[in-house]
Amino acid sequence: MLNMDKKIQIFKALGNKTRFKIFQNIFMGGYACCIDDTKPKDDLIAQATCISTIAEQFDFALPTISRHLKEMKDADIIIMTKNKNKIYIEPNIETMKEIARCFETLVKEYEDGIVYQYNNTN
Repeated sequence: MLNMDKKIQIFKALGNKTRFKIFQNIFMGGYACCIDDTKPKDDLIAQATCISTIAEQFDFALPTISRHLKEMKDADIIIMTKNKNKIYIEPNIETMKEIARCFETLVKEYEDGIVYQYNNTN
């Protein structure tokens, strides 16, 4: 379960326009490098994004893109895997599912009329 600090870290990571756009494209398969050469290139499960492919889409140097990716990795919203001389990036689906469950719970409790007092422990 994500604690409050982790949730805030995730929202901060996605709160930057460039990072959000990078993440959205990673999540939606906007960039693709095949991580598993035995799988067909159209097999999205076998696909991930390589940093150089991301950098081609933005007017930033590779170190700038790497810093954005590091912040997203530290927030556990992406997974980075090194394969030979390339680093591949894919969304961390488990973290995204957990964030989605947080919102589902908030909406359900709002609709059910559950009221909370501020609690900074979660």
